[in-house]
Amino acid sequence: MVEQFNYDNKIVKYFMIASLIFGIVGMTVGLLVAFQLVYPALNFGIQYTSFGRIRPLHTNAVIFAFVGNAIFAGVYYSMQRLLKTRMFNDALSWIHFWGWQLIILSAAITLPLGITTSKEYAELEWPIDIAITLIWVVFCINMIGTIFKRRERHLYVGIWFYLATLVTIAVLHIVNSFEMPVSLFKSYSWYAGVQDALVQWWYGHNAVAFFLTTPYLGMMYYFLPKAANRPIYSYRLSIVHFWSLIFIYIWAGPHHLLYTALPDWAQALGVVFSVMLIAPSWGGMVNGLLTLRGAWDKVKQDPILKFFVVAITAYGMATLEGPLLSLKNVNGIAHFTDWIVAHVHVGALGWNGFFTFAMFYWLVPQMWKTSLFSKKLANFHFWIGTLGIIFYALPMYWAGVTQSIMWKEFTPDGYLKYINFLDTVTQIMPMYIMRAIGGLLYLVGVFVMVYNLIMTAKVGRFVANEAASSPALEKETVHHDYHWHNVLERRPIQFMLLMAVAIAIGGLVELVPTFLVKSNIPTITSVKPYTALELQGRDIYIREGCVGCHSQMIRPFRSETERYGEYSKAGEFVYDHPFLWGSKRTGPDLHRIGGKYSDSWHYHHMYDPTAISPGSIMPAYPWLFDQSLDVKSTKDKLKAMQTIGVPYEDSYLESAELDVQKQSLKIAESLKKDKIEVTPDKEIIALIAYIQRLGTDIKVTNQK
Repeated sequence: MVEQFNYDNKIVKYFMIASLIFGIVGMTVGLLVAFQLVYPALNFGIQYTSFGRIRPLHTNAVIFAFVGNAIFAGVYYSMQRLLKTRMFNDALSWIHFWGWQLIILSAAITLPLGITTSKEYAELEWPIDIAITLIWVVFCINMIGTIFKRRERHLYVGIWFYLATLVTIAVLHIVNSFEMPVSLFKSYSWYAGVQDALVQWWYGHNAVAFFLTTPYLGMMYYFLPKAANRPIYSYRLSIVHFWSLIFIYIWAGPHHLLYTALPDWAQALGVVFSVMLIAPSWGGMVNGLLTLRGAWDKVKQDPILKFFVVAITAYGMATLEGPLLSLKNVNGIAHFTDWIVAHVHVGALGWNGFFTFAMFYWLVPQMWKTSLFSKKLANFHFWIGTLGIIFYALPMYWAGVTQSIMWKEFTPDGYLKYINFLDTVTQIMPMYIMRAIGGLLYLVGVFVMVYNLIMTAKVGRFVANEAASSPALEKETVHHDYHWHNVLERRPIQFMLLMAVAIAIGGLVELVPTFLVKSNIPTITSVKPYTALELQGRDIYIREGCVGCHSQMIRPFRSETERYGEYSKAGEFVYDHPFLWGSKRTGPDLHRIGGKYSDSWHYHHMYDPTAISPGSIMPAYPWLFDQSLDVKSTKDKLKAMQTIGVPYEDSYLESAELDVQKQSLKIAESLKKDKIEVTPDKEIIALIAYIQRLGTDIKVTNQK
């Protein structure tokens, strides 16, 4: 019996509009961030627009608002048609939509306010983390409910990737978000030091895998054949691609922590599985590109297919480069440099950006029942966007190699050639200018696309409820000639369970020993918890986003120990909730900065960096000299730390405010000797206390 029903296009339309709006916002903020590195005055001397606060706003807006909404648009459109049914529940669809937008809005408010956990791609505080979990559950119920009410027995390959995203993101988010709340807008990571770093990059790497990659691969398997009007190249290759990708990907997180205090065995596992990732990743690229075999004349004429081709190629290049960067000899050169920025943006601008543009160019004419307003404008967008990627990526690769060479270069006499870190910064400023120009070109293309899509919609007629028909799903009969995987594709529960096992194995093998085997993190008796004032200063450091430019991890290279001091040990971070190792050095490493300079040096450096370091691109922080420290929160913060294992005595909690006053007064008196008058209650005092503590718990070698 043939059944009549409607596809819900309205929810797709709203997710698409949200993606475009937030895409423009996120990219504009990114452009401002890029220009701030060239012209620090663009920080405007305002705390809410300083680089450290709006850089995570840019990444969150692009990843979760632009890409996230695009994913939901693509999934809601394709799932209905692949399963031949309307979404399970319209109310759940709209709860998902509005809930996700409120989460994005909360991120846009809290991050400039300095409300952040500082963990890459997971900066949002605990109430927002809970909201993300609840909305993801809504999405989960809606997706699984749709699968159960389907009229198509077979689950197409795109659905496999959507399910992998659904399950894995839930696991990653929950595990990484274990936090100890202090107040409504403040928490501390449950994990400390090395363990926190491993959990974070297990999450961070796989957020890239299962939020920025697997849903897009699922959409590739649907939208590319539709746009090309050709079947996918190989069903068998898609099976190998899917299972090998989701099993291997989850192991690769430790490659972000090579040459750090992470145990060597965990680093080695990350390297091995990262190299193995080349095969399944390129399997997906090959399956996509060979779908267009024999259709290259059509590709030349169709801007949508051009976007798809470059997107899939960028995916292939990024997933080749990632494993190569995980090799320790390559990582030793590239890590902490702008090479990583280039690598990330090849994926973001090329794979996610261009694929989203292609999908939207195809979707709007479909849902508005018309033709694209202007292919010329779409072609213009393609070429200016491609030029933007080139102008962005190539200078960043150049800058990254330049940084690494200069950091590591010694004179014939055996001394560091470039002792002053700022020498490397000034050398790459032209590349930063070109990067910003590339971002501007890319953004111009987005505005052109928005105009083109609006004009397309104007001449068409939107179909909110698209009529469709399909035979009802009949009771399955046994066919002994089924391919084994075809049998599995017809059983969604078993499919999901097997998939959950595949993604769980790697995570458990890496995380469990790191937490349970004490020898992985040898303790150091001289390492003590932060004083109350130092803890408050650390929170200010986190609030201002200093970790975005400064690492606190000295690797065991001669160039680094000569420049910074003794290399970092695992036991030094046992009281760090969260860890602050960083992932990029726009400024020097700070792990041994304690005691290297006077209190007055840090005071002047924070007030006007260029007065201390001419040519510096670091923003000034004048508000730290006006704002008073929130001393009343001290006891609650110490108590939260005590709960998660930091050995503060109860008596210290009771006298914490007094201890803050004593240490603050000591620093104020030190500044007074250098003719600096400042009251002990200012935030700059706490920040100086924290910075002067860094790396002083163990004996260090002489610093250059």
